[in-house]
Amino acid sequence: MKWFALLITLSLFLAGCGQEIKDPVNWEIEDFTFTNQNNEDVSLEDLEGEVWLADFVFTNCTTVCLPMMANMTELQEQLKQEGLDVRIVSFSVDPTIDTPEVLKSYAENYGADLNSWDLLTGYSPEEIDAFAMENFKSVARKPANEDQVVHGTSFYLVDQEGVVRKFYDGIDPPTEEIMSDIEILLAEE
Repeated sequence: MKWFALLITLSLFLAGCGQEIKDPVNWEIEDFTFTNQNNEDVSLEDLEGEVWLADFVFTNCTTVCLPMMANMTELQEQLKQEGLDVRIVSFSVDPTIDTPEVLKSYAENYGADLNSWDLLTGYSPEEIDAFAMENFKSVARKPANEDQVVHGTSFYLVDQEGVVRKFYDGIDPPTEEIMSDIEILLAEE
């Protein structure tokens, strides 16, 4: 069984060799330090050297976050099955409601493995809106007197240097393309 797992891992790395991600965006992410579901600080520096997937969600969402969380959880499971070491980072776009405890419960309800998934909060709504726009070219704005937040629905692939290399539809993600692009990034290590 170990040989089989080693063979699969080796073939994944070799599959990524010499290939490049098609149509990369190459957006550098500015330094940040936010709070995760365990009340721990997570910074860009903590993620250095790792490939990660990012998205923007909130726990009170009644529309797009539901399929996004389900899809990211499925992606996480597939990554584990393929033996690909990838972190997931979800930025809450409603930090006034999404405390670390609320985020932890929310993720657990989806069956997320919180050993490799950070759900972040600990900033103002204005800060996350500016951060999302400047770094991910996405809106994260809560209209006055509303309980829903207007935000993007993309999944973002971030490389080991903290650069967004590509983004994908988070509602109907192209799983094979995401997995292939991850393999390419992991082979670049």
